[in-house]
Amino acid sequence: MEQSEVQALADKLDKLIERCQKLERDNTTLRELQDDWNRERAQLMHKNDLAKNKIEAMIGRLRALEHH
Repeated sequence: MEQSEVQALADKLDKLIERCQKLERDNTTLRELQDDWNRERAQLMHKNDLAKNKIEAMIGRLRALEHH
């Protein structure tokens, strides 16, 4: 194998390593974003449940007032 071929392979390997490192960084960033979205979703679902329960309680009180 000639020196130029070895150098070409080394260059390709360096580019491949750089690409893998970038993909690992991107993957880490995406996983962190996914975790953030999942936490936010859980918080919003909890707030939605609280609001739903309050509204149902208000409706129950209004219906009770109608029957008095």
